[in-house]
Amino acid sequence: MTEEEALRRLAADCARREHCRGQMRGRMRQWRMDEEAQQRVIDYLVAHKYVDDERFCRLFVKDKLKFNKWGRRKIEAALAAYGTDRATVQAALAEVTDDDYLDVLRPLLRAKDKSLRCADGYERRRKLMAFALGRGFDMHLVSRCLGSDDTCHDPDPDF
Repeated sequence: MTEEEALRRLAADCARREHCRGQMRGRMRQWRMDEEAQQRVIDYLVAHKYVDDERFCRLFVKDKLKFNKWGRRKIEAALAAYGTDRATVQAALAEVTDDDYLDVLRPLLRAKDKSLRCADGYERRRKLMAFALGRGFDMHLVSRCLGSDDTCHDPDPDF
């Protein structure tokens, strides 16, 4: 694929939805473009605001929290897999407060709690914690929803 064709295709993709530099580089590697051509295409896309990693990260964080109901850790891992800059990822994650995560986590735990079959409160708490941690939520947020760290009773009814 020529540099012009790649630029045209990538610009059209970026016009449809947000992408980051890592995604663009991956596509160009698949097309077996040389490194210099890749850099020129990336420079053009960034200069003309087709690609903006900060904008991509902010939107990715909000979408994954709202629609996929992911926690901070899972979102961070997904963005790292795209090869986005760690500082950019941290800035985007910092825009979301613990209360925003709790607003997503509480209904998730309530729904999961209804589907659990547990012998006792300890097993219920363990399963809920494993579920929430698997979704990428931080331990301190999960503990806030389920009650204090040192008790193994049924989950707090207000979670």
